[in-house]
Amino acid sequence: MKWVLLICLAWIGAAQAETRVPSSSAEIALSFAPLVQEAAPAVVNIYARRVVESRRRSPFANDPFFRDFFREFGQTRPRIQNSLGSGVILSADGIVVSNYHVVGQATDIRVVLKDRREFSARVLLGDEESDLAILQLEGAQDMPHLALRDSNTVEVGELVLAIGNPFGVGQTVSSGIVSGLARSGTATGNGRGYFIQTDAPINPGNSGGALVDMQGRLIGVNTSILTRSGGSNGIGFAIPASLVAQFVTQARAGAGAFLRPWAGITGQAVSADLAESLGLQIPEGVVVAELHPASPFVVAGLAPGDVITQVDRLPVNTPAEMLFHMSVKGIGAEAEITFLRGGLPSTVSVPLILPPDVPDREAMVLGRRDILEGLALARVNPAVSSELGLPIQSEGVVVTDPGPLGARVGLRLGDLVLGVDGRAVDRPTDMARALRRAAGSTTIVVNRQGRRVTLRFRI
Repeated sequence: MKWVLLICLAWIGAAQAETRVPSSSAEIALSFAPLVQEAAPAVVNIYARRVVESRRRSPFANDPFFRDFFREFGQTRPRIQNSLGSGVILSADGIVVSNYHVVGQATDIRVVLKDRREFSARVLLGDEESDLAILQLEGAQDMPHLALRDSNTVEVGELVLAIGNPFGVGQTVSSGIVSGLARSGTATGNGRGYFIQTDAPINPGNSGGALVDMQGRLIGVNTSILTRSGGSNGIGFAIPASLVAQFVTQARAGAGAFLRPWAGITGQAVSADLAESLGLQIPEGVVVAELHPASPFVVAGLAPGDVITQVDRLPVNTPAEMLFHMSVKGIGAEAEITFLRGGLPSTVSVPLILPPDVPDREAMVLGRRDILEGLALARVNPAVSSELGLPIQSEGVVVTDPGPLGARVGLRLGDLVLGVDGRAVDRPTDMARALRRAAGSTTIVVNRQGRRVTLRFRI
């Protein structure tokens, strides 16, 4: 009888526990519902439309007789492309962050809130390399929004929620933990650089959605996954909120493009073998391989062979991680750089600057008198190298737009011109003069991503 009574009392206690309203923060933490109710209204669905040019290939393109009769077959035709993603409201006046691959180059953007309100939006600032875009909702006020958390305070193992619109089924919440930090070069998609890794399920449509902590603060913007099937395998990546904050700052300041600090160096992560050759006890940091003469790191006293271990007292182990910490601070600030030389640590302050547009790029476009009309050229300087992704020690003349005739003879964007008909060219005007002197068969030698390429054509 005593056992029956105990069982009844236990059953009554369990029933009461199931229906009792949580009375403490510890009990509330057992459910994500209060957190979702607070954070979800600031996560939006984004519908974007863009016009793309599609070209149909003629089946007679390689036929020397019929291709002239079907010349119009391959003309480009405008086509509407739709994309679906998510976004996060960051301020009461309607500033929204999303992924560039969701809204980049869109002609029409429609944002739908959780309460079904709809707003038109325009892109204030977009950057394909970071895969981030800042939007402004038209006519928005008193909007629900999330606070940004300093990404440097995020730790592996923290509980997180991913909120977005996967596969267009509607707003969905998934839970997980922070699986890793300082991930770089591992994600698929447009984003490059430094990511927070999470095992919270992320699927197509989650792009641009929120990764929030247990206080409802935004710690990252979901951007991509590592997968072979196209679905979530528990390896997702988010762009840290600290970089988002810098994007918002620049967007509010009216920047037309995201401005990154220029380091003017190339380096590589220190591997175990490299650490042994450098006399380091543990493999850490980024070893400096090359420096541009105008680099602020040169002015601060760094030299090839130095190992950069910290930026603002935060450890760095890849070039992408170093650039991330510099980008978060922004142009005009100073970064405290700790480096090793001969095994001894030193600390210097490095100003964060834009790549110098010096010497003058002397940009020019060849005209109707030239055999390659429409070919655009520029003199290489740090600013041009950064825009085109050229090696920091590049110099001479670069192709900034091959134009229709230049493309036909084989020139490409970013080609470094070494010579024309055996004559070296150091400035755009040198190449223009060399092409005007050309007669009959002409030869252009270029450096294309480290390879020497020779192009021959008849005038």
